[in-house]
Amino acid sequence: MTRYEHMVLFNFNAPLPPETAQTLISTLQAFPSQIPGIVCLTAGLNETEETQNMQGYTLGLRVTFENKEALQEYGPHPAHQAFVKQLHGIVAHVAVMDYPIAEQR
Repeated sequence: MTRYEHMVLFNFNAPLPPETAQTLISTLQAFPSQIPGIVCLTAGLNETEETQNMQGYTLGLRVTFENKEALQEYGPHPAHQAFVKQLHGIVAHVAVMDYPIAEQR
């Protein structure tokens, strides 16, 4: 079975207050206990020194799913939709990439 990687970069309208950033990260980190099919999840604030390439993206998310079906069920899941509602009014742009993970031998 092929696993899928879901990567998201968030660009906000203004710098996030530390408590807002922590709330968003904590919400994301709770997904594995709420959403079936998540194998691994990491989320955090950007600390790269290569800022010219980041174009204002300050929060990152990486989720590994068991399979494509789990990835497809993630979007409409109520926990994910509640997180999306938290972003209203504060997010300027979101970049998303999904891809199958090649089996390692």
